[in-house]
Amino acid sequence: MQWSQHAEIKPMRCEQRFGDRVVPLFTDRPPTIWAMVEAAVARNGDGEALVCGAVRLSWRQVADAAARIASGLHAKGLCRGDRLALLLGNRIEFVLTLLAAAKLGLVTVLLSTRQQTPEIAYVLNDCGARLLLHEAALAGRLPAGDVTPELAGRIAVDDDPARSGFAALTDQPVHSERVEIAEEDTAMILYTSGTTGRPKGAMLAHCNIVHSSMIYEACLGLTAADRSIAAVPLGHVTGVVANITSMVRCAGTLIIMPEFKAGDYLKLAARERVTYTVMVPAMYNLCLLQLDFDSHDLSSWRIGGFGGAPMPVATIERLAAKIPGLRLVNAYGSTETTSPSTLMPPVLTARHLDSVGLPCPGASILVMDADGRELPRGEIGEIWIGGGQVIKGYWNRPDATAESFTAGYWHSGDLGSIDADNFVRVFDRQKDMINRGGLKIYSAEVESVLASHPAVVESAIIARPCPVLGERVHAVVVTREPTSSETLRSWCAERLSDYKVPETLIVTPDPLPRNANGKVMKRQLREALTA
Repeated sequence: MQWSQHAEIKPMRCEQRFGDRVVPLFTDRPPTIWAMVEAAVARNGDGEALVCGAVRLSWRQVADAAARIASGLHAKGLCRGDRLALLLGNRIEFVLTLLAAAKLGLVTVLLSTRQQTPEIAYVLNDCGARLLLHEAALAGRLPAGDVTPELAGRIAVDDDPARSGFAALTDQPVHSERVEIAEEDTAMILYTSGTTGRPKGAMLAHCNIVHSSMIYEACLGLTAADRSIAAVPLGHVTGVVANITSMVRCAGTLIIMPEFKAGDYLKLAARERVTYTVMVPAMYNLCLLQLDFDSHDLSSWRIGGFGGAPMPVATIERLAAKIPGLRLVNAYGSTETTSPSTLMPPVLTARHLDSVGLPCPGASILVMDADGRELPRGEIGEIWIGGGQVIKGYWNRPDATAESFTAGYWHSGDLGSIDADNFVRVFDRQKDMINRGGLKIYSAEVESVLASHPAVVESAIIARPCPVLGERVHAVVVTREPTSSETLRSWCAERLSDYKVPETLIVTPDPLPRNANGKVMKRQLREALTA
């Protein structure tokens, strides 16, 4: 089965990309992010583009503001290829500066507002950032000037003009000279979470971002009438592509939520007549836990994308009952694949709950063994991903690039399979798979069973070291009401093979630790277990 059976996909052709790669790309496409902005103005110039609190901007106003910011950045001495770092939360200045940098040919480096001083210093020095825009409230977290010698300036951003230097960027006359930007030029650097060693800077080119934005547009049927809430951090690849640039591509409306709170989300979604969003499953669960859920009119909400973790069946069923017009779309991707590699056609979600969908148009998904040989359909191996959305590599890390990419295919580190009908399944990260005396256990399967228990909010399955079997199954389970570990073990024992049942459990009301991308930090749980 192919995506072309479920959506109108514009023509593609194979092209040479990043040296020796040959990948399918949309034949008719904008060359750059700024070209998408110009197309949005031409298509829907007076239409609403950005909403944040009381501020509402049309696409024409967005393009004008971004052009003035680009001139301000140029006046600061920044030119094509220079790195501009953003340490900003979800705010309009984030979006406008991102687009301004794209117009000027700068490389935007995205930092998380959760990062601490040593992490911030590492990124700034690793990428050689020239200028940093940061939340004024985070000034105390910035490294000292002598620690980041290449950083020529810092600009605070705040709603209070007395604390913000951002307005100075918009005071310059528009710089009329057009910067020539190539499709393969790096547009952004996003640092991976660094589960092992130092984080690596993934280089997202203009062509990667344009391609992925067009994938979202085509597969989800996005138009200028769509209204999306940015509830996830904008500094993550999902925030950038699934929210910002996808709305640029379709000339729709992006509604910026500074911080996700389930109650506020429901009010905002109802008030703004939201049609589309992408969130992690836990966010949907938190919305459903709101006692006043049924009082909000969410009938306009037609597409609910999710990823980062399996969506519990119980959550899917409750959403279907409460919002009949909502179609859930499982999305699987990463920073290295500029967001989506697979998407589930909305009409098929309920019939394929164990799958992350079909390969996106133009994407190539392989399942490989440890020796780099493709495995037959249905067999489990490492997922390799190729296509126009795959980045060219890591910033200043040819060694890491060579290790993680083969002939344009990125080695995901995920264990999965592809069935005879082309549906992709992801079972676990290679490092998260549990080997109990030679028996392989995929945490996602056990977590899915736990999620179906009515008292469970979320869970994480990790390995507990064992001198006899090597590893045993351990569970950290978040519940909404007091529940004994024996009750949960019995629940699993009725539904799983005996060796998959957690032998030890920690039951807690506290949320699981998550990184800025919304993914559970299993490494932290493992460290706590062995401490």
